Amino acid sequence: MAFLPKKIAAAALSFGILLSPVVPAGSVWADGRKPSGDAPRGIAGQPPAADVPPNSAFDSYPSEMQPALQRFESDLRSLERVYPTAISASRQARLKEFYTEWLDSLGKVDFPSMGLEGKVDYVLFRNQLQYDLRSLDIQAKQYAEMEPLIPFAKIVFELEDGRRRMVPVDARHAAELVTKVKKQIDDTRKAVSLGLKPEGEAGKAREEKGPANSGEKAAKIEPIRAQKNVANRAVNAVTALRKAFKSWYTFSDGYDPIFTWWVAEPYKAADKALEDYGVFLKEQVVGVKAGDKETIVGDPIGREALLVELAHEMIPYTPEELIALAQKELAWCDAEMIKASRDLGYGDDWHAALEKVKTMTVDPGKQPEMIHKLAEEAIAFVDQHEYVTVPPLAREDWGMFMMTPERQLVAPFFLGGQDILVSYPTDTMTEEQKMMSMRGNNYGFAHATVFHELIPGHHLQGFMLQRYKPYRELFHTPFWMEGWALYCELMFWDMGFDKTPEERIGALFWRMHRCARIIFSLSFHLGKMTPQECIDFLVERVGHERDNAAAEVRRSFAGDYSPLYQAAYLLGGFQIRSLHRELVESGKMTDRAMHDALLRENSMPIEMVRAILTRQPPEKDFKASWKFYGDVAAQ
Repeated sequence: MAFLPKKIAAAALSFGILLSPVVPAGSVWADGRKPSGDAPRGIAGQPPAADVPPNSAFDSYPSEMQPALQRFESDLRSLERVYPTAISASRQARLKEFYTEWLDSLGKVDFPSMGLEGKVDYVLFRNQLQYDLRSLDIQAKQYAEMEPLIPFAKIVFELEDGRRRMVPVDARHAAELVTKVKKQIDDTRKAVSLGLKPEGEAGKAREEKGPANSGEKAAKIEPIRAQKNVANRAVNAVTALRKAFKSWYTFSDGYDPIFTWWVAEPYKAADKALEDYGVFLKEQVVGVKAGDKETIVGDPIGREALLVELAHEMIPYTPEELIALAQKELAWCDAEMIKASRDLGYGDDWHAALEKVKTMTVDPGKQPEMIHKLAEEAIAFVDQHEYVTVPPLAREDWGMFMMTPERQLVAPFFLGGQDILVSYPTDTMTEEQKMMSMRGNNYGFAHATVFHELIPGHHLQGFMLQRYKPYRELFHTPFWMEGWALYCELMFWDMGFDKTPEERIGALFWRMHRCARIIFSLSFHLGKMTPQECIDFLVERVGHERDNAAAEVRRSFAGDYSPLYQAAYLLGGFQIRSLHRELVESGKMTDRAMHDALLRENSMPIEMVRAILTRQPPEKDFKASWKFYGDVAAQ
């Protein structure tokens, strides 16, 4: 076993595991190599980051927290496998216990004895655990809001939890419970139907007809009036419940003949009622009919939850201040658009100049060729300006795929990562849809976004993520992921990559788009804009094609992205640009040194990247305070 100082060993015991060794000065590894330790790189007076190739197998910064984080992630994956249904009470309770135990253990760590990397990981881990616990509280409130729409969920979860714990099944009792589920579904559906009627008509509780001559008093059904976003949440819950219900039933069906004899028919009836109820909620309450791919239903989280999200991302601004920031930047874009419009011969009418740029499309079938040329142009620009180190394999392992028409409903432009996904018309689209897709993926727009997706953007990021500090994947944040790619857009603009008026208009269109994302996404979650108002804003203020604007808003609010995801592009870009001013424009680092170092730290809130690159260890009780944009007055 390698040398382990007593203080760190004591901290490790609080986790019940051994942490990675911290090697004293003068030590060497078994192969004779000297450990890199916490020596700064790229800061004045120190070796630059580029001295060690980014694809080196021997580039390492030990962090005392790394094994604990790896253990946490493994344990979390196990719990998520054991408790697969996100809305189940048992999962929520178990995760709360799990996060609390780790947070308590974290408080026992000997923080002062850690190096810079360890202290950063400690702060990041504590921040993540606190966020996870706050998120559970918010999820509990959301569940409470939709609980009247799914009162039968408790029985389904109890059945599936019992199966998971291998509790013996009383088939006859199980049939009674399943029958009860069916009854609760029917009663709830009637109550929701009453709630859809006008206030006066449904004001009085309706009486449900009891069995003839039963002597039982008829039960009263109170109307349930559900908000669309809560009902939409319940639709997703019904889908999860059907999956859990089926998992419970199929475990015994056919293997236990008594179970099948008692439960088969009640289960079929309950499952069908559950399926129909989900369709009823979606069509009658949410307002989305079968086959409707156009209607957008979001779920605003409110200001309190937005503040939780901002704290987690270490952004010390309020939602209102961030909207004001975006409006200020949008005004800058307006002024630059007018300059480019004049150069293109359209005077101050930049909307007309934008329309001209939208016509600069290639013939059908030629889009991949254009994208490939733009990718090569960007790589050459990176090399020319010594912007960042691009490992040879990273230049070789990217590819290109065409996006399906269905995918283009939520992603009308490019997507990227390991490969670039190209959005362009297909023969199944209407003529109008084809024209919108072509206009939205013109040369000017593509010139400013291909490198965002590939090199030096997401492709290079992903390449480095897999090779450097992958244990930090736990701290994944769009402010680092999307922020880096957007920062590259900002830098390329400053470095003169966009030479012609058409290219400048393309780049400015996307910057306006990112300003608009901050405004409409935060305003939506604050309850100040509807999805339709968001679409209109993108069309009228930024110049989007209407179908493309609808796809953008649908993508933003479909639930696949976190509430701050769309805001993270420009805000993360501004954070890294502020860091560039602090380190590169001051002469402390070169572009390549800073960029190489940033990509080797893996994903995390940018303020922690700043702590590492400036060699300023955070305090144990760290709170975000870095005003990367200066003071902003909310309007």
